[in-house]
Amino acid sequence: MDLAAQIEALATMIAQAKAMPLSSSVLVHRDQVLAAIEEMRQTLPEEIRQARTVVRDREELLAKARLTAQQIITRAEQEQLRMAQHEEIVVRAHGEAQRVLAQAQDEARGMRDGAAAYSQDRLAQLEGILQEARASLGALDAGLASTLDQVGAGRHRLQGTEPAPSTASATATGPFDEGDLGP
Repeated sequence: MDLAAQIEALATMIAQAKAMPLSSSVLVHRDQVLAAIEEMRQTLPEEIRQARTVVRDREELLAKARLTAQQIITRAEQEQLRMAQHEEIVVRAHGEAQRVLAQAQDEARGMRDGAAAYSQDRLAQLEGILQEARASLGALDAGLASTLDQVGAGRHRLQGTEPAPSTASATATGPFDEGDLGP
């Protein structure tokens, strides 16, 4: 399962979780959520490997384009030399050779530009995917920490004990204050 599908599955798990009475909090199975996050962490290196593959493919494509361009240029130069050896067609041969050389250079430039544009597009897509994944994981981690704190605080309130200090945020008090529970 790719990273985007894993994030979607985790979001669905949270969206379908049982709601807590009198709050916007939900109950989620900690082990399931942590397992899903671990799966995402393991998938991330695969996304990075794919990015490296795209970069390597780009380099190979550029190397082939350079080699093909050099071969075309070499053939054009050889053709130019051969044609120049015939004295009666020297002027015509020179012009044709220059045209072939310019065409070869244009083709080589087009191949390099196409390969670079393709690689740039693929890397930009991958960068967007990785940034989305990073943002999703950060938001998810903060949301889970806040939910866990709220659940713990609710349990302590029900038990009549003082809750431990919050690990997510010192300002997150949940959907209600301690005063809401009465005297």
